[in-house]
Amino acid sequence: MAKVSIGLRGWRFEESEVFTESEEFKPLDEVPEDARRRLIRLSYLVGKPCDACYLVHGEAEKRRCNQAAIVYGEPMEEVLLCADHEADFLYWYREAGGREFRGEEEFRDEFHEWFADGGRAPEGYGGLEHVETDPSELPSPPDPDELNRRLNENYGGKRKRIDFESGTVTYDEPGAEADDEDDSAEAMDDVDIDFDREYPTK
Repeated sequence: MAKVSIGLRGWRFEESEVFTESEEFKPLDEVPEDARRRLIRLSYLVGKPCDACYLVHGEAEKRRCNQAAIVYGEPMEEVLLCADHEADFLYWYREAGGREFRGEEEFRDEFHEWFADGGRAPEGYGGLEHVETDPSELPSPPDPDELNRRLNENYGGKRKRIDFESGTVTYDEPGAEADDEDDSAEAMDDVDIDFDREYPTK
C-alpha cells in the first residue's frame, strides 16, 4: 500500500486508511485512531514555525523563523523543522543519543535542550531525501469546521468535539451545543491553518 504525507513531511499515512477510492478524505470515524489523531493534529501544526528557528530567534523575532515543513515524533511531543534544520535533528537522533527518547514524553524537550546548548550537525551531514508530489494529485484536507461537522453527522445524545491542539476527540453532554459553537469559534481564532501547500510522498 502507498504511504503519503499530508501537509508536513515526516508523518506517513496509508492512503487506504485516510482516503476513499474517489480520493476524498474518509469520515473520521472510519480512520484508525492513530492516523485520525495525527490528521487532526496536523490541522493545528501546519503553518507553525520551525522549533529550531524559534530557539534561535525567540518570540520577539518570531517573524524571522522559517515555517515548518517537517514533523518528527509522536503527537503532542513532535518536533517541527524547516529544511535548514532537519540535518541537526537527524544528527541528534542518530548520533547524539536522541534515539533513546523515541516515543517518550521528553522527546521534544531533549532535542530542544541539545539544540539550545549549541548542538548542531557537522557541516555536510546529510538529511533525508523527500519526493515532492503535485498537490493536485491529493484532495485538500477538510478544514476544522468541516471536520467537526462531519464527525457529528447522524449522532444523537452526546456530541463529539475535536480538540485540534491535542488531536483528540472528546464528548460533550446534550444541550451544550450553543456553548460549543462559541468555544469553537474562539479556538479557531488561535489556529493558524494553511492548507495551500505541497504534499510530499516521503
